[in-house]
Amino acid sequence: MKTICVGFLGCGNIGCGVWKLLSEFGQDILHRAQVKFKIKRILVRDIHKKRDETVPEELLTTDPAQITDDPEIQMVLEFMGGEEPATQYMLRALEMGKTVVTANKMALALNWHILQEAAEKNNCGLYYEAAVCGAIPIIRTTVDSLQSNRIEEMMGIVNGTTNYILTRMSQEGGDYADVLRDAQRLGLAEPDPTSDVEGFDAAYKLSILSSLAFHARVPFDVIYRQGITQVSSADIAYGKELGYTLKLLAIAKRDGGVIDARVHPTFIPNAHPLASVNGSFNAIFLHGHACDDMMLFGRGAGSAPTASAVVSDMLYAVSRDTPRHPTFQNSDKLASGLTVTNDWRCSFYVRLNASDRPGVLAHITACLGQEGISIRNLMQRDAVDGHAQIVMITHDAGECAIRKALAAIDSADVRVESMIRVEAK
Repeated sequence: MKTICVGFLGCGNIGCGVWKLLSEFGQDILHRAQVKFKIKRILVRDIHKKRDETVPEELLTTDPAQITDDPEIQMVLEFMGGEEPATQYMLRALEMGKTVVTANKMALALNWHILQEAAEKNNCGLYYEAAVCGAIPIIRTTVDSLQSNRIEEMMGIVNGTTNYILTRMSQEGGDYADVLRDAQRLGLAEPDPTSDVEGFDAAYKLSILSSLAFHARVPFDVIYRQGITQVSSADIAYGKELGYTLKLLAIAKRDGGVIDARVHPTFIPNAHPLASVNGSFNAIFLHGHACDDMMLFGRGAGSAPTASAVVSDMLYAVSRDTPRHPTFQNSDKLASGLTVTNDWRCSFYVRLNASDRPGVLAHITACLGQEGISIRNLMQRDAVDGHAQIVMITHDAGECAIRKALAAIDSADVRVESMIRVEAK
């Protein structure tokens, strides 16, 4: 039997979840893996704060050095969130030769290269299954189970807050602002929801996932990002009429040396597996040259699901004789030999408010045709006050071409209300 001495950096929602899981399931872990995790010290901001779990006060400290510099502590678990001071605390722990397990996608996505360099230099582990999609084992699947594959494409619902909001808007026809307020009241959205609704959270996760999937560093700052704040219930309703469901997707594709990495609202056909992923659930759909299509689905957030991933990493770490790290060159720059395109190809949903008079529709189609864009579906609503709603889905086209075509439309007669990308496969 092994006994591993552990320190916590943070004891909020996730930290309490890990404490509870180790307390209630520790005997089963001992029986299955012959490992006992002994929690020696827990870093908190306020020792006297009331917590969801009863954590002995004698374990609590406000001094990070009592964890990062304690020679008895072999493994440090980081649950603080945010880039700093979490990165510096993890870095110090790695420099002291301790294995680090983190649930912090932001710190990892922005400073992965620094943390991995310290881990390799000091021959210690750095594990982060819980940083992406909670209990879904997408990191381990990508790193271990799919090593015999060349992963060519990955699309995922990786943020539960935005998926909950879009699901409610789709099912109930509610407006974004109203549904967001409900999500905040229920604790599904933060008081400041910017990271979720503007796509930052999903982009951090996509940086990690795409780097592992493509065996090449895809930094956060090369990922195109657009949130859901401008999504309207009208667009969701029109999309449903045309057979599509709207999701905030994290999309990564690789074609030779060209990377396509983006986060944005996306229409997908109702028959696509991701279309049925509702509420706060997460899912990753990927394609490998040998495995073909597959999807992993489950709880992407919450104290218990995330704790499951953390403890899985703890067990994985102690089961290895030597730490395992990604084999690609990990830096803050895009891997050499790769380029990131801003001219990806997909279909496009476009909603226009147009003057109801002869020649306007011909003008619109001429502007599209000038850029080689053809229309797959077109729907027009009866005119109100001399203006009609025109909704169309294009055939596959380039991002730059659709932008140029829409910019060429005469704004005196036509107002572009929205443009949403469509992944039709």
